[in-house]
This record gives sequence, structure tokens and C-alpha cells, in this order.
Amino acid sequence: MPVRIPSYRLHRPSGQAVVTLAGKDHYLGKHGSTESRQEYRRLVSEWLARPAPGPPPGPAGRPDLTINELLLAYWDHARSYYVKEGRPTSEVATIRQALRPVRELYGETPAVDFGPLALKAVRQAMIDRGWCRGYINKQVNRIRRAFTWAAENELLPVSSHQALCSVSGLREGRSGARERPPIGPVSDADFERTLSLLPPTVAAMARLQRLTGMRPQEIVMMRGAEVDTSDPDCWVYLPGRHKGQHHGRDRVVYLGPRARELLRPFLDEEPVGYLFSPRRAEARRREGLRARRRSPLTPSQRARAPKADPAREAGDHYQVASYRRAIRRACGRLGLTVWFPHQLRHAAASEIRRRYGLEASQAVLGHVELGTTQIYAEVDRSRARQVMIEAG
Repeated sequence: MPVRIPSYRLHRPSGQAVVTLAGKDHYLGKHGSTESRQEYRRLVSEWLARPAPGPPPGPAGRPDLTINELLLAYWDHARSYYVKEGRPTSEVATIRQALRPVRELYGETPAVDFGPLALKAVRQAMIDRGWCRGYINKQVNRIRRAFTWAAENELLPVSSHQALCSVSGLREGRSGARERPPIGPVSDADFERTLSLLPPTVAAMARLQRLTGMRPQEIVMMRGAEVDTSDPDCWVYLPGRHKGQHHGRDRVVYLGPRARELLRPFLDEEPVGYLFSPRRAEARRREGLRARRRSPLTPSQRARAPKADPAREAGDHYQVASYRRAIRRACGRLGLTVWFPHQLRHAAASEIRRRYGLEASQAVLGHVELGTTQIYAEVDRSRARQVMIEAG
């Protein structure tokens, strides 16, 4: 619904211009003067920029604003801001989880009274819930981000946000938070064993990710229209949706001979839409079951229409969660330690670093910072060992 702009009016008793914002009259100076019209435009612009209803907050913020009201206003902002291609990103759900302990402990507290000790109490609640140290530090930063947004929009004084910034992050070994073991690459032996129990489409996705180091999201959202096959030596995949998209960065994935052989059957089947489709995979599975059937179909079975159940109908592309679940189920059936799709990215990065160097690994993974690549690509310690055998 369009916002109605308050009008510039004459206050007859005084001869001044006046505008009414949120039920309060603001006198602007002599009616018709340049100064009064400039003041009118300034006040209306600030009024339109306000994220929440209520009186204009002013430099001291809104002293009556509660934590619940602040979080609700920020939540409305987050749901409209963290959107990609018309759909909320995963950040929205993570923000909800970060704000929950704040609301539970301090919901009715005035927002201006939420200081460093309150933030540390919320952080302790996260520790008590069993969250790991790194995740807690990220969630505390998301809480600070909510107060930064409130200060930016003059719902709170800037000093409230500055006070929360004085709370330092949890340090390894110096807090009660559990440590999460670092994520490493999946071993080639476990990877090959898991492939034997994965559905053919999911196995192809895993093999392709192991070769290229793509993110799981880039794999499941792969479309035929986004793959440039004009170069016979190296195809190029340009994901329409990727992690750095909102920063204006491009993501380019080069597909070598083995990756091309994996993709070719899927491109032949679906040259435009999603390449890895659960709907097509399920149709192929049913066709295979019917082809292997030993007893003939009865007339009633031939005439039977498939049951319509939209809730259980296979989608046109895999979700990262369904991709992960398929791998977890296969690991469980084999009795292996469960590994996750992102570990295939680590495995590809480590192999490329070992064979071609760190900068090559950075280029393949699409990282802007070399330090980020070092997190993914493990150091080849065997090379250091060999050097010291020869030189030490």
C-alpha cells in the first residue's frame, strides 16, 4: 500500500508553514519561503526513512522501545533485505536463531538498557545450549548487527551499539563453549565406498563436486543454460545464483574432460533446465523397477493412475539438505563416519594445492582472499617432510 506523504500547509494564526508527522505538528518557518520548504523536505525524508511506527526518535533514540519491539522491527528488515531472486536466503533463519535467546531473556527490557553484561548473559545461554564457540561468536555478531541497524535508524543512541562492541569474542580454551573440530577433506576411500550406495544422480553430483570444488549450492542449482559448451577443451559454468553475487562478483567454474563426461548425459536429457532433477531420477528408478518386474502387470494395475501427493512429489532440483541427507544415509548403511558435501570442496582444494599450488586452488574455488583458500586447502606436510630429509 503506497505511503501517503503529509502535506505542506499554512498555519493561519502564525503565518508559518506546518507539516504533521505521526500526529505531531512541526513548524517550518514562514509559509512559502525557501527555508521552510527545505525544512519540509528534510523532515519528510527522515519520516519516510523510519523503519518502525511511532514518534520521531531524535538523536537520543526511543527510550520507550523494548527489546521485543526492536527485534520485531529488525526482523521485518532482515526478511526484506536478505533476499536473493525473490527468496529469503539462509541468513534469515540464522538471524532468527541468534535473536531467540535475546527475546527469551530480555524481551520486555527497554532496549537502551541492553548493555555488555546483558549480551554476555545471552552468550552464556548459547554456551548452555551446547553451541560451539565459533558459531556463538558469529551469532553474537548478528545480535550486534541488529543494534547497529537500530542506531543507524535512530531507534537507539549510537552509544548503545558502541557499548556492545566492547564485548570481545570467545577465545579458544578460555571459555566454557565446546570446540568444533575443524572440517577437513573426506578421504578418497570413504568417498568411493559411499558412491556405491548413492542414487546415480546424487553420485554424479558428488563426483562432479569432487573434481571441481564447487559449493553444494552451485551443484544442486546447476542449469544446462548456464553451461557454455562452445569450447571443446573446457566448458564453462556460470552459476546464476552464487555466494558472492550480492557483492557484484562473478563465479566461473571450468569443467575439464572428466567433468564434461559426467555432465554430458544430463545435458543431453535436459539442455536448459536443472541438470540434477529428483523428478527425473525418480521416474528413471520407477522405469527400472518396472523393467525388472518378473510378474506381468494386471489390467487394473495398468489402468491405475498414480496417486497425487504434492507434499511427497519430487522437485525439479535437489536441495542442499536433501543432497546432504542422501550422503548421510549411505554413510550410515556402510557404518562410515558421516561426511558432508562441503568436505568434497575441501578435498578438491587440497588436491589442487598439492599438485598446482595455493594460488591455483584459490582460482578454482573462486575465493577473493588467499587466506580463505588456506582454510579449505590443507598443507601438504609430506612435502615438508621430504625437504627436511634432504636438507635438514
